Amino acid sequence: MIENNIFYKPFKTTGGAIPFDRITNADFEPAIRQGIKEHDAEVQAIAQSGEEATFENTIVALERAGAMLNRVLGVFYPMLSANADDELMAISERMAPVMSEHFNSITLNEQLWQRVKHVHDHFDAERYDVEDRMLMRETYDGFVRSGANLQGADRDRYRELSKRLTELTLKFDQNALKETSQYELWLTADDLSGLPESALDAAKQAAKNKGREDAWLVTLDAPSYVPFMKYSDRRDLREKLYLMYNRQCTSGEYCNLDVLRDIANTRLEIARLMGCKCYAEYKLQHTMAQKPEAVYDMLNQLRDAYLPVERNEMKRLTAFASGVEGKPVEIMPWDYSYYSNKEKDSMFDINDELLRPYFELSQVTKGVFGFATRMYGLRFVPNHDAQVFHPEVEVYDVTDEDGKAVGMLYVDFFPRATKQSGAWMTSFREQYIDDSGNDVRPLVTLTMNFTRPTYTKPSLLTVREVETFMHEFGHALHQLLSRCKYQSLSGTNVYRDFVEVPSQFNENYVYEREFLDSFARHYQTGEPVPQELIDRLLASSQYAAAYACVRQLGFGYIDMAWHSIMEPYQGDDFTFEHHAAKDVQAFEPVEGCIMSTHFTHIFSGGYAAGYYGYKWAEMIECDAFDKFKEDGIFNPATARSWLENVLSRGGTEAPMTLYKRFRGREPRIDAMMRRDGIAPTE
Repeated sequence: MIENNIFYKPFKTTGGAIPFDRITNADFEPAIRQGIKEHDAEVQAIAQSGEEATFENTIVALERAGAMLNRVLGVFYPMLSANADDELMAISERMAPVMSEHFNSITLNEQLWQRVKHVHDHFDAERYDVEDRMLMRETYDGFVRSGANLQGADRDRYRELSKRLTELTLKFDQNALKETSQYELWLTADDLSGLPESALDAAKQAAKNKGREDAWLVTLDAPSYVPFMKYSDRRDLREKLYLMYNRQCTSGEYCNLDVLRDIANTRLEIARLMGCKCYAEYKLQHTMAQKPEAVYDMLNQLRDAYLPVERNEMKRLTAFASGVEGKPVEIMPWDYSYYSNKEKDSMFDINDELLRPYFELSQVTKGVFGFATRMYGLRFVPNHDAQVFHPEVEVYDVTDEDGKAVGMLYVDFFPRATKQSGAWMTSFREQYIDDSGNDVRPLVTLTMNFTRPTYTKPSLLTVREVETFMHEFGHALHQLLSRCKYQSLSGTNVYRDFVEVPSQFNENYVYEREFLDSFARHYQTGEPVPQELIDRLLASSQYAAAYACVRQLGFGYIDMAWHSIMEPYQGDDFTFEHHAAKDVQAFEPVEGCIMSTHFTHIFSGGYAAGYYGYKWAEMIECDAFDKFKEDGIFNPATARSWLENVLSRGGTEAPMTLYKRFRGREPRIDAMMRRDGIAPTE
């Protein structure tokens, strides 16, 4: 009986914590189906109401509808990316078209649309506050962008395409997850030259976990792949691992070549139904950029500024590598990390292995949480009673400086076969004010894939992993500090090209001595990071900044190319990608290698025609951090302004309005270029 399903009623737990000990895979499908049934009934009641449509009985009522469905999907989707077994994936395959049809049935409900349109057309904005006005606009625009204005055959075709797109993106995502977990590079004692102790320990641990005591194992998980490419003296093995990574999903059972093309073409057809020339034009209407031309203007401006510097960096690196080898060297893509690490070390006497001992995970966690305490007055108290979905997950109760509940934070640090690669933040529940006026606080989860502890050492992070922690923690703060009325506008529910601003802002602190001094201690001796080592880290922060930027631009160009097609594409995917990024390629294309087949950000992760947003947001956050550098990086008044004008406001106002309220003007690109050493320091 559905009444016995754990999702049927709100969880009777402290703070609404998820009762993972009582949730099984068998609960999800019936709960989703019942949630759809209840949501549909609520929507029908709104659509068929005999009362005149008003903001309260139509727009707000729609916002509040679907509580049970939200409850189950709030758990289901995070589990699908962080703890998915074959059974959960099978459920998602069955439910994806069902949910697509359900949500289409709402936006394509003619009676409901006429009520929404009536409220919009007769909306007296002066009677309502800024959040109400934004909810009105977002609801109306959401219906329009989801086909409500379509008629007859076009409406039916939209419904069909939307369902197909849901199925295709799910297939792409699952193919990528399954393919990545299959790749393994087994090593013998003869294959280990150059690898530091931390990489050797991790590879030995991975082999032991597979039942092998006589070998070492390297996988495509970042904590395994990145150190091997950076340190291994075995060029042949670096090439082998590189080809494994960059040929993912290009053949066999989990091939995504046809899938990604179908996704791009399906999106194009949807855009055309909406009266747009391409999907990017359709998608960018709901962003700060507004149109493809603005995106290309930014990408091209950065290309023109950074590319000459990147070319000089590559010439210098080639000369360095030739000197190391005592003969001319042509640097291939599988050589870049190896030689750039050596060059950086030679220039600054700094590398990841020197710093790892000072970035023990529990100390880094204290430092990251301490940052939020100092900036925003938050406290993080371990909650050992809360249920978790995996034994490695840690839970914290988050309170403000007065002890008032802010939310709960679930932290999941390490790779496993059932988890996607990368790092992300999501929520089991988002913040909102309920009908009784209660402030429902968020349940936030941080998911990473950090270097695991071994039998001999705790988890010791690289600088890049510390940056990743701070980045995702920025997203978490955006959720936790939300003070909004409506769930659909709270936290990170902002324009895609603004959502990375709080997260990338946080990364700046990793290169600030005042922040590092608060937590970085040697895991064995307890000694702080030596001052001269911090100085070398800070001096090295601009190393290869142009290469990193140009590489990121390449991803942006690839994304925009797939979503700027104006005719269905049936050509060769490899040729398409190589042409899209040709102006910013550091290396000649390698046969059989492609990014697109496992580029989950744009083909299944919500960043379609939006990957440029990382650089767009970087421009804004660098400009914002400049303000902190002027006032003091922990200045209480500046932190309060950042909190009140940006972090707490979610999507309740236009991002530029929020930013200008904090900064007093629009952002400028100068700060980003100065930070990267592209423009002279003022």
